[in-house]
Amino acid sequence: MTLFLLCFLLFLVGLYGVITRRNLIKIVLGLCIMEYSLNLFFVLIGYVHDGIAPIITKGSERATFVDPLPQAMVLTVIVIGLATTAMLLAIAIRLYRKHGTFDIREINSLKG
Repeated sequence: MTLFLLCFLLFLVGLYGVITRRNLIKIVLGLCIMEYSLNLFFVLIGYVHDGIAPIITKGSERATFVDPLPQAMVLTVIVIGLATTAMLLAIAIRLYRKHGTFDIREINSLKG
């Protein structure tokens, strides 16, 4: 239970960074922290105490297996998160080249 609370706390740290920061890079980092907390949450859901990988071999018929679905979801989320982060950073760099700042207030005030 403590690990789930720490996972939720990590998510709140990321959410705080997204809401309160005005720098685009720090906002992207906040989103990454939120993504990592969700990955950790999925891993915690799939964890089984004394569980082994779900590979059936001789003598493992009575063993307790770990649920492989959350692990597969985490791998998918990592790949999608990498692409999303790369796209957000590319947009941030384009905005910096156009406006010369990462501050979203200044970028918003320059809007025509």
